[in-house]
Amino acid sequence: MRVERVISDNAFAYRHSAAFKAVIDTHAIKQRFIKPHCPWTNGKMERLNRTLATEWAYARPWTSNDDRRAGLTTWLDHYNLDRAHLGIGGKTPIDRINNGRGQYT
Repeated sequence: MRVERVISDNAFAYRHSAAFKAVIDTHAIKQRFIKPHCPWTNGKMERLNRTLATEWAYARPWTSNDDRRAGLTTWLDHYNLDRAHLGIGGKTPIDRINNGRGQYT
């Protein structure tokens, strides 16, 4: 899968990070920013953040941050490979990728 473009808010890290800019430039990714003071423009990301919080980060008590971090990989696999998303017609995100399940890493 190739990332073609990234849209982000106007946080300092996205505007001024040399490391972030190096990745964008290295992979010829087009970078766009949301209109200042319009966070609803970034609604898909805000929704993902909410889902991360409710279904992974705070879904159960974790014994440590290391345990929570270890659970993220399992949750992301579930989210991208198995969990049906109503916003995309009940499909999983991996089903929307042209090259199919075999290419997900």
